[in-house]
Amino acid sequence: MLHNLKGAIALILAVTNVLVIAIPFFSAVLFKFLLPSAAIKRGLTQLITALAWQYNRNNAWIFQGMSHIEWLIMGAESLRKDGSYLVIANHQSWADIPVLQCVLEKHIPLLKFFLKKELLFVPILGAAWWALDFPFMKRHSREFLEKYPEKRGEDLAETKRMCERFKHSPVSVMNFLEGTRFSPEKRDAQQSPYQRLLKPKAGGAALVISSMGGGIQELVDITLRYDYDGEVNIWKLFSGQIPAIEIHINTLPIPAHFAEKDYESDQVHRQEFKGWIDALWKEKDKKLSPPATS
Repeated sequence: MLHNLKGAIALILAVTNVLVIAIPFFSAVLFKFLLPSAAIKRGLTQLITALAWQYNRNNAWIFQGMSHIEWLIMGAESLRKDGSYLVIANHQSWADIPVLQCVLEKHIPLLKFFLKKELLFVPILGAAWWALDFPFMKRHSREFLEKYPEKRGEDLAETKRMCERFKHSPVSVMNFLEGTRFSPEKRDAQQSPYQRLLKPKAGGAALVISSMGGGIQELVDITLRYDYDGEVNIWKLFSGQIPAIEIHINTLPIPAHFAEKDYESDQVHRQEFKGWIDALWKEKDKKLSPPATS
């Protein structure tokens, strides 16, 4: 009963947070879209980003104030607000994104996600992602490139062009390398060599690094573990049914030559990059093996 009451109050606060932030946020988005001045657009982008930060801070207050979760965070002291990072993490639940935003909002720039270009047309959210300068990319399939080889490299060049805006200001790019949430059934179906992880898709991380042209020099590898036996979701997070969340943060340099290589066409680089990611995944699987609390 107490969990349901906590969850209801937290949900009401979360919805209120959305409504309060949404009015000034989308007003600024509209003006950014309509006004021609580049200087005004930059100012509106700063305002929109500040509102997104405030939304995350409010959510963090709701999580910490209502759910009484014990946050076990290790490694955050190495992070900087003025740094640029590629952030990767294991993916267990839709709760992962608000949890990561809650944990990281005091330490690094606002998380941005590389999104498929088609998502630009998602109602409301597409406008919000565009206003926050999330990079939209269009990747040609292998079948398409076999049919139209002259298009090879076109999608990478477009993505690099979109990333030019990030080269002179701090940025955090988030990528869930597993591509989908973990479950034992998915693990078994893809014959993953890991006990608590799906196979990582290294191509997405390689695209971010090469697109930024050396603008991102550090990787933030996060291992996320919930002290809960059942399925984790937003409701259980809000209602305080998850007693503790364990977050291991490992910050390491990205080899400089990765930014100069083409993952798709350079087979030697592709194998080296996959090996780098696989080594990180092996360590991550070990961290997920012991119980979260004694």
